[in-house]
Order: sequence, then structure tokens, then C-alpha cells
Amino acid sequence: MTEMKDRIRLIMEAQHMSQQTFANFIGINAASLSSIFNNRTKPTLNTVEAIKSKIPNLNTDWLMFGHGSMFVNEGNATDGQPDDLGVGHAGTSSPADGGVPDLFSGSVESGVQHATQHRHDNIAAPEVRYVERPQRQITEIRVYFDDLTFESFVPKK
Repeated sequence: MTEMKDRIRLIMEAQHMSQQTFANFIGINAASLSSIFNNRTKPTLNTVEAIKSKIPNLNTDWLMFGHGSMFVNEGNATDGQPDDLGVGHAGTSSPADGGVPDLFSGSVESGVQHATQHRHDNIAAPEVRYVERPQRQITEIRVYFDDLTFESFVPKK
């Protein structure tokens, strides 16, 4: 039976994503994903939730335990392996047809544009406010001398 790290790798490879790209896609640290693949750490529930939040039709039972098929609408595969990895005939897929959205199908620019657009949706525009304050007035001027004395000047009103 395959381990969870192998099933995570299957999802990543089905989307033609590198470890860095997949980690960014699901919102975890790339070093954490690398540690999982190198058997230094085990995938946590946070990792499963991060993947599930980005790929809602993923079968959590398959991801965690290897039971069933990769996607919930694929039917019951007896070997625990997906039939077509959720990828459509042209190598692309959408969440509507049961697959994992392929951000990198077609041109590289369209995938990068989609990923960049998604990242910029959460950034709030800074708000600059100019607050008018009353003009300051000089109330006193002091001049200090080297003999440790000073003289004060007060403007006439």
C-alpha cells in the first residue's frame, strides 16, 4: 500500500507542478512539503486540510488511508488508484468536470497570470489619509552659549 506522501505526490504530479509550486498552491511552506517527501516528517491534518481546501472534490479517505478513488465522483476504484487522475482529454480539467484545476495547461503565461491574479485578490489597497492640523506657532526661542548661559526670546503677540 502506498503512503500518504506518495498520494500527495500523485496529486502534485497530476497537475504537473513542482514541489515549490504545489506548496505555494496549497499554502504551505515548501520546506514542510520537502520534509514530508524525504520522510523527515509525516503529513499533518493541517496539510490534509490545505490540500482539501484547494481541491474540494478530492477524496479525503483516499488521501489519508488509500481507500477508494482519488476524487469523490470517480466511483469506487478497487485498487485505490484514480482512473484518469481527474485530468480531461486535452490534459486540462476544471473543478466542474471532477478534476483538479490545471493551472499550467496551455501557455505558461496564462497559468502564471491565474496564479498571480489569485494571489493579488487578498491584498488590501493601502489607504492614505491626509489629516489637516492647525499651523504651529513659535512660543519661545532659546539660545545657549558656551559659558552655560542662555537667552530666551518670546515673540510679541
